[in-house]
Amino acid sequence: METTVNKIKAYASKTPSRWREEAEFRIGNKTWLRYSQTVAMKMLDRMEELGLTQKMLAEKMGCSQQYISKILKGKENLSLETLFKIEKVLNLKFINEPEFV
Repeated sequence: METTVNKIKAYASKTPSRWREEAEFRIGNKTWLRYSQTVAMKMLDRMEELGLTQKMLAEKMGCSQQYISKILKGKENLSLETLFKIEKVLNLKFINEPEFV
């Protein structure tokens, strides 16, 4: 007769779980992840206002729809260049421009 433990072992994944690494990453990067999520939410709101799809935004920014999808998940570490493109295409401001003398 098969025990419950053996049944569970039979269905267990052969690939080790990465939940600990992912949790440690979230804890260690909490501040910038929150910023990234804020950017993603502002983008989604603006895209809805403008009636833009991910594909349309990608075409305007000169990148892939898959990259836009990654950004909108709120976990992407964005470059200044990418932030600038998002600001320009969606007419948003994430970073205040410095005053040049």
